[in-house]
Amino acid sequence: MIRLAAVFFSGFALMACSSTQREPPRSIPIAKATVLPLALDNDFDFRKVSLFYHDPRDPNAVRPTQDAMIAFERARRIFGAVNNYDRAERYGHYFDVWWRAKRPASITVRLEYRQQNIGSHVQAKEFSYTNVKGTVETKFTVIGDEYTEEGKVTSWRLLLIENGKIVGIRQSFLWN
Repeated sequence: MIRLAAVFFSGFALMACSSTQREPPRSIPIAKATVLPLALDNDFDFRKVSLFYHDPRDPNAVRPTQDAMIAFERARRIFGAVNNYDRAERYGHYFDVWWRAKRPASITVRLEYRQQNIGSHVQAKEFSYTNVKGTVETKFTVIGDEYTEEGKVTSWRLLLIENGKIVGIRQSFLWN
């Protein structure tokens, strides 16, 4: 009986440690955003950028599909929403970004984007990592009131920043 209790509590402690949530991305005020020098480095690169737009009210975004992967992704993004308000809060853009650092470094991953209703005004979100090496996944979202009030994301740019210099970049076709 004592062994069973010990296994139960050790499993519970392990589960509690592994379910820590990462801090939400920091939004950068436009007055504090400065132009950074471009110093691309082969030690840092973006591996994959997965974009997902979810808004069932948009007839161009929600077409009937037989593809199980698309149906699953739609259901996954809305999972846990119990009423229409919760569902509407999850409408918007999802950016899943995989990037790699070949050597240990302190990296800031920044998403800069423009939205439909605010024209050329650039907004930004970022995550900071210390002493990171290998492949890392970073998730950005433009959902809820931010999406409802400012509209769709029209162009975006992803930056890897080390010591105040841009060492990696990936951008949409419309970014200028």
